[in-house]
Amino acid sequence: MRSKEVSRIFREIAQILEIKGENPFRIRAYARAAQNVEDLGEKLESIADQDKLTAISGIGADLADKIKEIIKTGSLKYYQQLKKETSSGLLDMLGIQGLGPKTVKLIYDKLGIDSIAKLEKVTRAGKLRQLEGIREKTEENILRGIEFLKKGTGLFSFYEASQVADDFIERIKKINDIERVEIAGSLRRKKDTVGDIDILAISSNPELIMDKFVKLDLVSQVLAKGPTKSSVIAKENNIQVDLRVLDKNSFGSAWLYFTGSKEFNVNLRQIAIKKGYKLNEYGIFSQGPGKEEKFLAGETEEEIFSLIKLDYVAPELREDRGEIEAAKTNKLPKLVELKDIKGDLHVHSEYSDGQEPIEKIAQEAKKYGFDYIGISDHSKVLKIARGLSVAELHKKIEEIKRINKKVKNIKVLCGSEVDILGDGSIDYPDSVLAELDYVIAAIHSGFKQSREQITKRIIKACMNK
Repeated sequence: MRSKEVSRIFREIAQILEIKGENPFRIRAYARAAQNVEDLGEKLESIADQDKLTAISGIGADLADKIKEIIKTGSLKYYQQLKKETSSGLLDMLGIQGLGPKTVKLIYDKLGIDSIAKLEKVTRAGKLRQLEGIREKTEENILRGIEFLKKGTGLFSFYEASQVADDFIERIKKINDIERVEIAGSLRRKKDTVGDIDILAISSNPELIMDKFVKLDLVSQVLAKGPTKSSVIAKENNIQVDLRVLDKNSFGSAWLYFTGSKEFNVNLRQIAIKKGYKLNEYGIFSQGPGKEEKFLAGETEEEIFSLIKLDYVAPELREDRGEIEAAKTNKLPKLVELKDIKGDLHVHSEYSDGQEPIEKIAQEAKKYGFDYIGISDHSKVLKIARGLSVAELHKKIEEIKRINKKVKNIKVLCGSEVDILGDGSIDYPDSVLAELDYVIAAIHSGFKQSREQITKRIIKACMNK
C-alpha cells in the first residue's frame, strides 16, 4: 500500500528537517501529514485518482503533488535530495529506539558523532553525559537501543562482518578450480554496519564450488543451494553469507552491481542509457533501435567506467551522494590508502591491555610499510587496563631501546597513554614523562564532574611542559 510508503517518507523528511534545524512549522507539517496518511481508512491511490488528496487533513497542494510523485515513481526527488545532504549515519541513528532527531542533532552538533558505531563507542566511554540533558540512564537506554537495533535488524558491525568474511574467503580460496574471490556489498563499501556478506568468485566449475561452500566447517545452516549461488548462515555471529560464482568476462560488471549501493547503481545505469548503452550485472552492451545487443565490456569495473566516460569511483564512495557528478569532472576526492600511512602512535602492547609483545608489533608494522610505530600503554592509575607502574614503564623503555637496535628499517617510539587525574595533574611525574618520546593525555574517570571542572582538568594537562 502506497499510504505506508508515503507516511514513511514524510516522517523521515520531518526527522531530517529537524536534524538540519529547519523551520519547526514545516517539520510539524510533514510529521502531521505522515500520521494522517497512515491513519487513512481507504487506499491512497484511490483518493489520488479522484484528485481529492487535499481533502486529507494537513495535505495542501504541495504535499498532494509530492504524494502523486511517490505513487507514480515510487520515490520523491525532494526526499532523495535531503538524504544526499544529510549524513547516512545520522539517519541510521534515528533507527535507535528512543533516540529522536533532537537528541541526534545535539550529539552531532556537540560531539560530531555521525554513525551508530561512533555513538556506541562514546556512549560506552561515558562521554554522552557531558551533554546537557543526557544522564547515565540516557546512556544506558541508548546502548540498549543499539543492541536491540542490531538484533532486530540483523545488522553487524564492520569489524564483526569482516572477521567472518575473511574466514570464508580464506577457505574458498583453497577450493580447487577457484580463480578469484572478492568481497562485495556494503562490506566492500566499508559501511559501519552490514546486514549480510556478499562474496563473488570466478570458476569454470561452479557446481563443485557450491558443493564445497555449503559444507565448510564455518557454516551452521544452509539457506539455499543452487548451481551458481548459495546462501548460508555462519556459525560466527549467525550472519548470512552469499556466494556467487561468475564467468570471468562478466566478473567486473557483477562486482560493480553487487557492491552497490542501489542508488548508485540506478544512477550509473541511467548514465549508460543516455550514452546508448545497456548496463547490468552481466556487462555493458550496445543498444539502439533495430540493433542487436553487443557485449562491449564487463571483465573489470575500470573498463566500464572508462566506456561511459567516468573516473573510477572507489567502492567507499558509491552512495549516490554526489560522487558520480564529481567523477564526470575529474573532481573525486583522493582516498587515504595504506601506503599513505607512515605509522601509528597509539598501540597498546602486552605490557598493559594489548595482546602482543612489542617486538612482534614492530615486525608487523614493518610489513605494512610503516616508518615508525608508537607503543602507548596505559599509566599506573588505570588498574582495570593493567596500567604500568613507574618501574614497569622503565622496563618497557629499556626493552624498546634493545628492539630498536635489533629491528631495522622501523623506529619504535616509547609513549604512554597517561591519565589526567581529577585535579588536572598527570599520572606520572614530570621526570618520568621526560624519558618518553611522546605522551597521550586522556581522561578515563571523573565523568560526572561538571563541564567546567573537566575543561579545567584538560587545560591544566595541556599546559604541562
